[in-house]
Amino acid sequence: MGEFELLAALRERLPEPGPRVHLGSGDDAAVTVPGGATATSVDALVEGVHLRRETASLRQIGRKALSTALSDLAAMGAEPGEAYVVLGVPEGMDEDELLEVGEGLAAVARETGTTLAGGDLSRAPALTVAVTVVGHAPRPEDFVTRGGARPGDVLVVTGELGGAAAGLLLLEDTGLTAAAFGGADPVPGGDPRAERATGPRLDLATADALRRRQLDPTPRFAASRALAAAGATAMIDISDGLAADAGHVAAASGALLVIDSTALPLAPGVEAVAGAAGREALELAISGGEDYELLAALPPEAVDAAREAVAATGTPLSVIGKVEAADGARVRAEVRLPGGGAAPTRGYDQLRRPQRR
Repeated sequence: MGEFELLAALRERLPEPGPRVHLGSGDDAAVTVPGGATATSVDALVEGVHLRRETASLRQIGRKALSTALSDLAAMGAEPGEAYVVLGVPEGMDEDELLEVGEGLAAVARETGTTLAGGDLSRAPALTVAVTVVGHAPRPEDFVTRGGARPGDVLVVTGELGGAAAGLLLLEDTGLTAAAFGGADPVPGGDPRAERATGPRLDLATADALRRRQLDPTPRFAASRALAAAGATAMIDISDGLAADAGHVAAASGALLVIDSTALPLAPGVEAVAGAAGREALELAISGGEDYELLAALPPEAVDAAREAVAATGTPLSVIGKVEAADGARVRAEVRLPGGGAAPTRGYDQLRRPQRR
């Protein structure tokens, strides 16, 4: 199958274009009629940097590539619109494998109401999925940015934290699953760490859920709409880690973000995996990254309504801190520990940690 036949086969798997798309995939360029303000973001997954085919199926890779790009739109309070995908195909990857990636992309497009409006295909040294996404709002001021947090605002987070980091540990170290089960280890082969593991134990369903959190994140569009409607003053998706991303909000807002470490909602199984790996659950929650939950700042009077509205989408909302005034030296995020002091706020850095998954 040649390039053009393969592109045609990929197009057959795409959902119908949305109402803003006048002309979609198949011509020299897509033609859209936005009818309002647009937000645009670009993201990429690269084999050997962001993914490994030993731990993720090709369909999962396609799903994650689009979901993580769309999460940036959710962080802005945008409605998903169009996506444009560039696939870099390594030597030896056949047509059926590439179509699996396309099926993953198409599945997330259907689930989120996104139109895959165009893209390109090229040879590359490693499998690469680069995605440009476009989101929409009636007016520019309807988007929620990182820069609006104000002293007195309350910090909230959707969902649970640390699950993706724990899932990554399980994927990269198969023996760790056995260790996290402790003495009642149902995983063949066992692991000497099982005898040393203390604290909570893992079960098969929870282990599977943690791996899914790493491999198949969900962009929080419904929760994003609820938070924006409730009056969120700032918002960001948690991709690099809660502490690092809170730091981005602090820098953009010129404020001090204070996070209560005891208020963080840990995903089930995080403590068990952290204990078996010799890590701290708090570290996975604040520095692990890739949870793709939303961190938002809200006026205090809006918190109850926001919690109710977000809960109605099927996602819990937790209060985890506050925004304080800061002079130049205090523009940062701090994760406060119970006995006083602050936890390290290191997050994921694309250029300093070359292999992620």
